[in-house]
Amino acid sequence: MDSSPPDVDALIEVTAEVFAVNGRLLREGDWLSAHAGLTSARWQVAGLLLDGPSTVARLARERGLRRQAVQQTVERLRAEGVVTTRPNPQDQRSPLVELTTGGRQALEDLGPLEQQWLEHLAEDIPPEDMRVALAVLRRLREKLDARPTLGTDPGRRPS
Repeated sequence: MDSSPPDVDALIEVTAEVFAVNGRLLREGDWLSAHAGLTSARWQVAGLLLDGPSTVARLARERGLRRQAVQQTVERLRAEGVVTTRPNPQDQRSPLVELTTGGRQALEDLGPLEQQWLEHLAEDIPPEDMRVALAVLRRLREKLDARPTLGTDPGRRPS
């Protein structure tokens, strides 16, 4: 185990940069997904359903979002015909959300533009740098998931 002290200053910079990149990704995602009638938030939720139906709670956990925010997004997507819900045989209180044919088509229509966008973003960034960044971000997420937020009741995670 490395006994050197944590580089808190570097983590402050990483955190600030993640927030800045997130804002720009959302803005770009809104622009990119607009022609499909989506927003970044709706695209994120709908995209998680490409692998199959899920519950709102599971979608929220996957993206690190509040369940209520995902529920509102799902309601908008349902009103727009992008998703539908059906009873969940495992838990009647938590319906399964799934893509409609139109929702799946909207995401497929985004595919080529998304691929072009991602290739542009990845241009000139060595693959090893991407793998290191991914590993660091995953480790930070794991640590955040494993421990309550400071300043809150340790028995209750913030929503």
